[in-house]
Amino acid sequence: MAVIHISRADAASDFDGLMARAANGDEIFIESNARVVARLLPADAHRPRLLSESLRILKERDSAVTLDGEFGRDLEEIVNSHREPLNPPAWE
Repeated sequence: MAVIHISRADAASDFDGLMARAANGDEIFIESNARVVARLLPADAHRPRLLSESLRILKERDSAVTLDGEFGRDLEEIVNSHREPLNPPAWE
């Protein structure tokens, strides 16, 4: 499964192609001004666990794990470091 980031304009120009890729297992993030505005997933994709759910589970297990003030910044840096442009193959 590939993770694809694509601009809103590019997504509009080949929405059928993106739908086919999602149906084949790819996860597609559609962005406007470097902000995700939509996400296409395969219909049978599992819903990812929310951070709030993870924190609740940790609390229920009496975990000592804590998230420091830099966590959000670190996570954003990780996400932004993997924003490769979509270079789809030429489909017939």
